[in-house]
Amino acid sequence: MRIVVDTTVAAPIAHVWRAYTTPEDIRQWNAASDDWHTTAATVDLRVGGAFSSRMEAKDGSMGFDFAGTYTTVEAPRLIEYSFGDRTAQVAFAEQAGEVKVQVSFDAEGTHSVEQQRGGWQAILDNFKRYVEGKQRS
Repeated sequence: MRIVVDTTVAAPIAHVWRAYTTPEDIRQWNAASDDWHTTAATVDLRVGGAFSSRMEAKDGSMGFDFAGTYTTVEAPRLIEYSFGDRTAQVAFAEQAGEVKVQVSFDAEGTHSVEQQRGGWQAILDNFKRYVEGKQRS
């Protein structure tokens, strides 16, 4: 089963792409809630290149690595990647001075579809707030 989340970011596509693919930026927005954060991120943005984000609870109680390999990179429009036995796609579409970011990914069997959708949507909502906040500053 495929799950889809999306948001529209009020920023130029170059800024949106850069914030999505730069480790320094990823550490700022990549969390589903305020009690989590990303402590490290690496990006080798090319087909066959690897990425990794270390996500941890701020209280130090738990953490995990989210990592995979890029399978398609078409700057600034499309990123596809594999992580474990799953795949995901991130599409960036300019529309009227904004950028629609749509993430689709294979569901996993441990958590409910609603939990997975909610977590990925929360991260994407943080991404939107981060990019739009940078635009204003």
